[in-house]
Amino acid sequence: MTTARPPHIDDHAQARPDGVSLIMSDDGATLTYAQLDARSDALAGQMRAAGVTEGDHVALLLQNCPAFLIAAWACHRSGLHYTPVNWHLSPDEVRYIVRDSGAKLLLSSAVFDTLAHQSMSKGDDVWLCDASGPSGFAPLGKEPLEPVAYEPREGASMLYSSGTSGRPKGIKRTLSGEPFGAWSQSDEMMRALYGYDSRTVFLCTAPLYHAAPLNFAMAAQRAGARVVLMPAFDADAALSLIEREKVTVAWLVPTMMIRMLRLDDARRASADTGSLTHVVHAGAPCPVPVKQAMMDWLGPKLYEFYGATEGNGFTAIGPYEWLTHPGSVGRAASVKIVGDNGEELPAMKDGLVYFATTWNPFSYHNDPEKTASAFNEHGWSTLGDIGHLDREGYLYLTDRQSHMIISGGVNIYPQEIENLLVKHHDIEDAAVIGIPNPDFGEEVKAVVQLVPGAPSNTETEQELIAWCRERIAHFKVPRSIDFVESLPRMPTGKLLKRALIERYRDSSLP
Repeated sequence: MTTARPPHIDDHAQARPDGVSLIMSDDGATLTYAQLDARSDALAGQMRAAGVTEGDHVALLLQNCPAFLIAAWACHRSGLHYTPVNWHLSPDEVRYIVRDSGAKLLLSSAVFDTLAHQSMSKGDDVWLCDASGPSGFAPLGKEPLEPVAYEPREGASMLYSSGTSGRPKGIKRTLSGEPFGAWSQSDEMMRALYGYDSRTVFLCTAPLYHAAPLNFAMAAQRAGARVVLMPAFDADAALSLIEREKVTVAWLVPTMMIRMLRLDDARRASADTGSLTHVVHAGAPCPVPVKQAMMDWLGPKLYEFYGATEGNGFTAIGPYEWLTHPGSVGRAASVKIVGDNGEELPAMKDGLVYFATTWNPFSYHNDPEKTASAFNEHGWSTLGDIGHLDREGYLYLTDRQSHMIISGGVNIYPQEIENLLVKHHDIEDAAVIGIPNPDFGEEVKAVVQLVPGAPSNTETEQELIAWCRERIAHFKVPRSIDFVESLPRMPTGKLLKRALIERYRDSSLP
């Protein structure tokens, strides 16, 4: 249930029109609340003039820039579904998402002119962001349309899964039909958990085409806060922004934390991070030593949550709770752990994680079979994660069901091994996958990124295998380790295991 609770971006525009809603970290470009409100309103009216009506779909192919949030708000305030598209994708992948979503328009920028052309069948379906018109968007080769009136209603994002297995699927929510400005559970959560208000300064370090960065940025603007937006993450630059802009809330995924911890000790020690109240992370498992090191540096300011774009459930944990339950992602009465036969499991037993409630009804667009598979006979839904509850009800994630390795009939969860490997002083990042084995079906293989200067040779491989053997059961120990310059991770920190699995699928057996 949502409740209309102003103020909203249009209220902020009236109350303090010159208030900064957004500042770019690279060139200092700003977007005031008056500009954000006027430009998103104009673009919404222009899209309505083009025949895009309430309930229709629009795709966004934009880098981290002011135009991204203008476009998102234009869709959101006019009752549209909108899909931010990952611009790292190939033209074929972008085309699939645009067509699968049924998008009537693709809002893009000159930066992606070629990609946009290759991804759409009609040039008229592409609107590029340029200097023309009050919104900055115009159809290709045409003058900006004159805005027409529209009924301001709440829209909703429809993001696509990251595609770690097969084609990505759109996660579609039912439009509420409520007037623009109605507050959601997400907005309430931001205020309750992370202290969002008009004094908040939110550092957005990740691409806005991902759910959490976009939701956190838009929720900040709903609250009248300032968003500091990075075009791309850089550890030293992020630290400088925290100092210069007096950032209060920062989004940092584990890989970003590792890079910041790798900064020179003197640089970190001298940095003024006193303005920070919340460092929020999710989306990828955070090894306990990394999180502990961040809190040793910044203080107890790290906040973690577990949830997904599906919006089927949520857990959260603050720093003090985490220190007494290291490795947990929080607790919620709705979390259920289910065994192979559908039975609910007791504490300390690993199983499939289900949520017994759904915040927002969702479905996988054009895939009723996948939608049905996400629910059990009780109506509980799952994201396919494996985990367990401790005796106090705190949830610990073990791995993704799809990542599980079965070797000789034994289930092996890669995350446990990955969490161990990153503790080694020579390893910066690690991934564990299963590769074919003629006797056991699969065997454990590690692919690691070493710290600069560490030798990538047979001696290092054998040393790491022996080090693992001293610390975990022998059947979990990697049989082989490959060294790479970097692992295929998304900017959110999520590891694209499918890319690794495909790389090794045709490799000859040892």
